[in-house]
Amino acid sequence: MSVRLGTGAASAPAIFVIHENSDWVEPLRREFAALGAPYKEWFLDGGSLDLGALPPEGIFYNRMSASSHTRGHRYAPELTGAVLAWLTRHGRRIVNGERALVLELSKVAQYQALAKFNIEVPATIAAVGNTAIAEAAAELGYPLILKHNRAGKGLGVKLIYSDDALRQHLGSPDFAHSIDGIMLVQRYVAAPAPCITRVEFVGGRFLYAVRVDTSEGFELCPADACQNGDSGVCPAVAASEKFQIMPRFEHPLLPAWQAFLAANDIGIAGIEFIEDAEGRAYTYDVNTNTNYNPDAELKDGRRGMGAIARYLHDLLLETYPNACIATAA
Repeated sequence: MSVRLGTGAASAPAIFVIHENSDWVEPLRREFAALGAPYKEWFLDGGSLDLGALPPEGIFYNRMSASSHTRGHRYAPELTGAVLAWLTRHGRRIVNGERALVLELSKVAQYQALAKFNIEVPATIAAVGNTAIAEAAAELGYPLILKHNRAGKGLGVKLIYSDDALRQHLGSPDFAHSIDGIMLVQRYVAAPAPCITRVEFVGGRFLYAVRVDTSEGFELCPADACQNGDSGVCPAVAASEKFQIMPRFEHPLLPAWQAFLAANDIGIAGIEFIEDAEGRAYTYDVNTNTNYNPDAELKDGRRGMGAIARYLHDLLLETYPNACIATAA
């Protein structure tokens, strides 16, 4: 699909959803429809942008994914960066703006930004090339995690136990470098149980926390359709208990996570952390294109996409209080 932005007649203000994966947006469409919220989608897998034109009036929600290249949309993030710069220049209200996109596309950038708020991350070395990866592994020691810098969906994540295992992995057909060339060699955090916690934020505020079972691997996309591998079925929904929303969640890092989000122009995100046997927490991923598991939400009653739809609709009405806001078809 190719889009042409910067053209077209003026219309009533609306919510614009910027993305490259229709399956991930489907739950949000249903929530918008239930609210009667006016929205449009900009599917940015390709196209053009007239830099001299005015953007439409509205609220712009950036859902661009770091894993877009796995769906054949190699330059969708770069096009999104151009669009966000254009929207910013014209003062449009953006949820997850330019800085959020930078952090979505680079775990190195994430870790440096987290460190400013004294949020601990696992010991990590960024490496380019197999020789550098091997040297970094020797420095950190085993076991370790190998992962892509520009990732999403658990891309490239591999638990490595020895030099021999690393050599075999680097030489195998299963190994692929990150799309940006940067691999992360990361000290493995041994948790007392095979699970991590994902903390969801909407409008910069805590929504809920999810315990995620990692015993079957690290591809932790909670979406109900993530087109992983040949099966076309996301392993996140293969077992109904893989994702469990916690009835209550309190953590000393909540204020720091919220301050980090606010400082980096991130309104909506999922933050993942793991705790070691001593209870020390390590934050290792910030997903600004967050998805939610439908089975877990059905049991709990809280709906992430519902919260997002209400937040965006409220922003629209707040930003254009005197405008005629058309209802969704």
